[in-house]
Amino acid sequence: MSRPRFLIGTSHKTYLTQQRAVAWATDVAQICRDHETVRTGQVRTFVLPTHLAVPAALAAVGDAPLAVGAQDVSAHEAGPHTGEVTAAELAEVGCALVAVGHAERRRDHGETDEVVAAKVAAALRHGLVPLICIGERDEGPAEQAVESCRAQTVAALRQAREEGLSGEVVLAYEPVWAIGAANPASAAHIRVVCRALRDLLRTPGEEGAAGVVETGRVVYGGSAGPGLLTEVAPDVDGLFLGRKAHDPRAVRDVLDEAAQIIAAEGGPGE
Repeated sequence: MSRPRFLIGTSHKTYLTQQRAVAWATDVAQICRDHETVRTGQVRTFVLPTHLAVPAALAAVGDAPLAVGAQDVSAHEAGPHTGEVTAAELAEVGCALVAVGHAERRRDHGETDEVVAAKVAAALRHGLVPLICIGERDEGPAEQAVESCRAQTVAALRQAREEGLSGEVVLAYEPVWAIGAANPASAAHIRVVCRALRDLLRTPGEEGAAGVVETGRVVYGGSAGPGLLTEVAPDVDGLFLGRKAHDPRAVRDVLDEAAQIIAAEGGPGE
């Protein structure tokens, strides 16, 4: 299968109960089965339910082309770590990817660059795709955001590089000031930052990502919803959708939007 043009997904955070998460997964799985761009691999989709809802969501999705992942992962391997969920266990139950270093984890749980790097390494060690959340705290010029995001990315990959790990990695650019806001960052801002992050994924050495990242993508999150992909598509590989995507109809709208972009670029679409 050719490299997907877009990666589209969302996190339920703790907004949805397990029952609602299963209903959402059932509905969106059917949308993905029916949508040509997803069936043909032009678009890959994913959802991150709560840890408790992961097995039920996997059962609801079945063989549909909708990957299920987790919202967080332990920095530790199996052992005396009460309350943790290891990468090995997530992989064993069928998770495909895991979010790492979200701004809310840093804010609410004090996660440092070192903790994030350990979680990225744990994910890669067990064949999970780390979706590394990066973003500047305060609104400002795109050039400043680029420098902040470069530093966060290099730090997040440091332990994996030291251990000689590599694999697929997704960078989720989420300006902290845009998370939960009424509107996302401007399209111009998003495109500048995501272009720079794409370049970083191809940059060798300790100040780049090449070597650790075999396959890399950059998606935008931070109040992302329908209508945004068209504005930023030339410079992003997809969207990490916000709360709007908790309505399955919004997911369908974004997939339709992706199909239109792919068709305009000369690829197959609906």
